[in-house]
Parts: sequence; structure tokens; C-alpha cells
Amino acid sequence: MNPLTSFTPPKLAHIRYALWILTAIAGLVLVGLYTTGTQPIERRQPIQTGEAAIHSEFTLTDHTGKRVTEADFLGSWQMVFFGFTYCPDVCPTTLAYMATVLDILGESAAKTAPLFITVDPGRDTPKVMADYVSAFHHRLVGLTGSELDVAATADAFRVYYERMEEDSAPDGYLMAHSGHIYLMTPEGRFEAVFREGDQPPEEMAWKIQNIMDKYGK
Repeated sequence: MNPLTSFTPPKLAHIRYALWILTAIAGLVLVGLYTTGTQPIERRQPIQTGEAAIHSEFTLTDHTGKRVTEADFLGSWQMVFFGFTYCPDVCPTTLAYMATVLDILGESAAKTAPLFITVDPGRDTPKVMADYVSAFHHRLVGLTGSELDVAATADAFRVYYERMEEDSAPDGYLMAHSGHIYLMTPEGRFEAVFREGDQPPEEMAWKIQNIMDKYGK
């Protein structure tokens, strides 16, 4: 036997000895629990994702100045995205992506209500929203309101947003926000969530069409 391979430093030997003792104790404890009739630990309930809590509920002002609620869009598949017009990257790319999806859907796009809800109502007035959404798609609806209106709407959709101070940004701040596109049923219930970059627009359009076909709506 090679003495180099069989040699165990004293310190390691002590550690191994201690581990053997702990293993033996653990084994005795488990046997004791079993023989005394201890009941097995109950399985944890499945963790809820929170998707069921997402719902379309809002009172906002559209880009034409009209006060609207979710009831004005009942019967349409809502495609909902939260952002702001001063957004330097995610918002314009996502809205352009949504516009492409709408074009690919063709006639089925008439069944949708693509909504862009601002998280920066202080700057995003109806006029600002009108100019902004018109640059992406004629069906796109811009929605704004008071700080409380927007906060309540974001809460209904479980959307995160936060003002971030940034000296180099216009007015010295940006808005951090989630970048998801929510697909809501014609009844306003959550159906699916997408994100630009996770799949090409053709795939998202295909998935939405399949969902529409499944519901027959």
C-alpha cells in the first residue's frame, strides 16, 4: 500500500470521527421517532404565484381626455403594458414590439385593446400620451391619471414602479418599472404574461391567436 494514499492527517481523522458520531446519533433519533409512532411532517401547500390576484380594474383618462374604466374595454382582449414616455429604452422597444404583434394578428387585432398605462402621470398628460402612442400604432390607447389613480391601477395588475433620481435624466429622474405585457380576457381576468425579448413577435401573436381560438372569442 502506498503510504501517501493511506495517510490521513490527524486533524482530518478527528473531523471524520466526529462526523461518524453525529451520523450515528442522527440515525438513532430517526429510529426513535419511527418506533414511537411520530406522524410524518405534512407536505407544504403549493406556493401561489399571485397570478389569480391580477385583474383589470382602473379609472383613468385616455389620450383623448376621456375618463374610462375597465368596463369600457370589456369584450376585448386587453394587452396591457406599464411604462412612461420619457423611458429611454424598454418602453419604446416594447411598444414597437406590441405594434408588430398587432400587425401580425391581422383581423384578430380588432378583438384586442392594447393599453399603455403611464407610471409617470406628472409628466404624461393626455396630450403627451396622444403624441407618444400615435408614433407606434393607431390602435394603441394611452392611459394616465392622478398619482392615486395610477397607484391603484398598478396594484390591481401587481405592477412594480418607483421613481429613481437621476441627474442626467430629464427633470432629474427616471421611473423604474416592470416590463411585462399582460394579456387579459374579454372579462378582465388574467390569462398570460409576455415580455419583449422572450420570444419573437410572431410567436407571441401565435400564442395569443391560439388562446383566442381556445376561448372562441
